[in-house]
Parts: sequence; C-alpha cells; structure tokens
Amino acid sequence: MTVALMWEARAADGRGADLLAWARAQRLPARPLRRETFRAPQDRVLVVTWWAAEYDADLPELPEPPGELVTRAVHRWRFESLGAD
Repeated sequence: MTVALMWEARAADGRGADLLAWARAQRLPARPLRRETFRAPQDRVLVVTWWAAEYDADLPELPEPPGELVTRAVHRWRFESLGAD
C-alpha cells in the first residue's frame, strides 16, 4: 500500500519565500518514496510525501513551522493511493 501525507501551511504576510525555504530545509528521520513541494497564491506551501506503508502506520511528518512564519496552524491530511489512471 502507498500512503500520501499532505502538509499545508499559509505564510504570514511577506514571509512566503521564508516559509518555502524552511519547508524545503526540513529533513525527515526516514526517506519517503517521493517528496514534492508546491506553492500557491496567498503564500501557501504544500509538501506531499509518499510512503510504502499501511494507512495507519506511524510515519514521520514535517513539524509546525516557527510561529512568525505562518498565519495559522498547519493543515495535515493522509490519503491511501488508489494508483494512477
């Protein structure tokens, strides 16, 4: 089974580049199958990691960024891959 973990944060005003750099610099204690970073309007940053694991496995996740970089708590979601179409 493949599980995708999504981590999304919205940067404080004028801190989008800082939040993106912070997220890219975060290292996990284990290496995922794949890791991809995205950005969106309103200085949002999204990191998706893919893991060969069961849905409820204990997997490493990116932490909360420093409070001065964000406008709210990080949003996190977990999905089970159903394969590519």
